[in-house]
Amino acid sequence: MSFEPYAARTHEKMKEVLMNPDVPGPAIHYYMIRGGSEKRNITIWESGTVGGEYIKTYGHYHVDELDETYWVLTGEGIILQQKLADPTVPDVVEEFKAIRVKAGDSVYMPPQVGHLAVNIGKTWLVTADDSPVAGTGDSASMPVHADYESVKKMCGFAYYVVEKDGKPVLVPNKLYKEIRKSDFGGVRVLQ
Repeated sequence: MSFEPYAARTHEKMKEVLMNPDVPGPAIHYYMIRGGSEKRNITIWESGTVGGEYIKTYGHYHVDELDETYWVLTGEGIILQQKLADPTVPDVVEEFKAIRVKAGDSVYMPPQVGHLAVNIGKTWLVTADDSPVAGTGDSASMPVHADYESVKKMCGFAYYVVEKDGKPVLVPNKLYKEIRKSDFGGVRVLQ
C-alpha cells in the first residue's frame, strides 16, 4: 500500500460531533494534506455554518506525551482546547479554553489536551501543524496518537461555536456534567 497524503472529512463523518447532526452541510467540511513532522501538515476549512454551527474539525485528545503547534496561514478562527479531569471519564472537563486566532498566530497544543479548530471567517481557514501523523486515516501512522472516541461519545467538545447576529458565540454541550475551569477568550457564552 502506498502512502496517500490527502484526506478529507465528510459531512457524513462530521454528523457524529455536530450540535445538530440532522441538518444538511457541505459534502466536505475540511481537507488535510499530511506530511508529518518533517513536511508539516496543512488543513483547509470550508467557510460557513451547518445548522448555525461554524465549520470545525472533528476534534481529538492527544495521548501520551505528544504535543503539537498550529500556525494560522490565512483566515480567522477559534481553537478550542479542553483537558479531561480523568482521561477515562469523557464528561468531566478540568479546563476549557477558547482561543481566537488569525493569520500569523500560532497555538500550542499540550500533551493530553483535546483540541479542535473552527473557521469563523468568510474565507478559507488554513493552518500548518507539526503533528507527526503522516497518513490519511485518523492517526493512521501512530495508533496511539489521538483519542477520537471520547469526542464522538460526547457528540463534540464542551461547547459548540455558533453564529449569532453575525458573531461567534459558545453554546454549552449539555452532555458534559462538569467543567471546572473555563477561559472563553472573550467569546460570549449563551446559556
